[in-house]
Amino acid sequence: MPLPHRSPDGGRLAPRAADAAVAGAVLLVVAVWTLVSARYASEPPARTALGWALILVGCGALYVRRRQPVAVSVVTLLACVVYYPLSAQDGPLMIAFALALYTTAAEGRFAAAVALAAVTLLAVGLGEIRQRPGHRQIDDTSLVMLAGWLISLVAVGRAQRTRAAYLHEVEQRALAAEREQEARARQSATEERLRIAREVHDVLGHSISLINVQSGAALHRLGKGPAPEAGLATATEALQAVRSTSKDALRELRATLGVLRRADEPTPTAPSPSGLTLLGDLAARARGAGLDVRTEATGTAVALPPPVDLAAYRIVQESLTNVTRHAGARTVRITLDWEAAAVRLRIADDGGGAPEDRPLGSGVRGMAERARALGGELTAGNGEGGGFLVDARLPFPERPTATEPPTPPTATTPPTTEPTASERDAAERDPR
Repeated sequence: MPLPHRSPDGGRLAPRAADAAVAGAVLLVVAVWTLVSARYASEPPARTALGWALILVGCGALYVRRRQPVAVSVVTLLACVVYYPLSAQDGPLMIAFALALYTTAAEGRFAAAVALAAVTLLAVGLGEIRQRPGHRQIDDTSLVMLAGWLISLVAVGRAQRTRAAYLHEVEQRALAAEREQEARARQSATEERLRIAREVHDVLGHSISLINVQSGAALHRLGKGPAPEAGLATATEALQAVRSTSKDALRELRATLGVLRRADEPTPTAPSPSGLTLLGDLAARARGAGLDVRTEATGTAVALPPPVDLAAYRIVQESLTNVTRHAGARTVRITLDWEAAAVRLRIADDGGGAPEDRPLGSGVRGMAERARALGGELTAGNGEGGGFLVDARLPFPERPTATEPPTPPTATTPPTTEPTASERDAAERDPR
């Protein structure tokens, strides 16, 4: 396979321009040498013309030596075979053949180069043997030197081929490494954008959904009913819940943005809001939005590693957000199964489930991405007995230390600010 030719400073040369320059330089040297030697030799004009024609053919063929190295070597060899016996001019046309032979080896045609060198040596040797005694042009020593010269040309050409192939391979590896690095950088940037979008979605989605429900309930109750004062009181309680929820959302958002601004962390992780230890707060907020949240745990609870703890918290948070916004449910059951090396989360509601023809939204995809990033798995879909079910299993990287299980309040009686079903239906509905 032809290799790209480069100049010493690393820039690419136009192959045809380089070959034309080499052919012209060789022709100039041979022509000047021939003109100088012609002053001491005389021959018929026809032979002189033939000699110059052979010089032009032999040197001109060098223009295509890279594209047709073997053919050019044969042409220059034949030109020398005809030129030297017939012409009285002693021009160094052998330079053209030497360069062609070197190029043949340098272009990877090693066997052809060896064969041409052997044929040349054999032809010269036989020609000298057939000469009459006293008329030989080359003695035995010169013949041995010619053999060494031909072997050197082939060997140097082969070495140049090996070097060029090595440099080409190094260049290709460098380019491949650069492309791979760029691909990794693009992949890292994509993963980082998705991670930031997931964090912001999880931080804001839950709180804003509760704010939407509570503010809608406050507007619905304000000044209505047989006892306006009671409606005003319950509306005030709902607005206080809105204020508390928005304050928590702002705190989490600031913490998340603060971590993302840390330039010394290649893959920052949003701070965990204490993970499953705040499961009770999540349940209380959901009850404030009108849901009957029931929790239960099996097995021995352990202190989770921060990434697993955060993922578990976000999965429960997003599941409750979806129930509040979309399900039309009244009851949600959260189950934590503590296994030997994993925690399993099941969040099931008694709502109407998701329409079969509607794809799952970004929230569910974000939960699944969190689980997969930890080597776990998550499935979400309509439950067998109705409603919607989120089932996640998150493994532990290492066996944590046993601790007290997070046991959120299990009271099932909603607070006095619980919105009615009609009030919750007034909230904006988006795809899960």
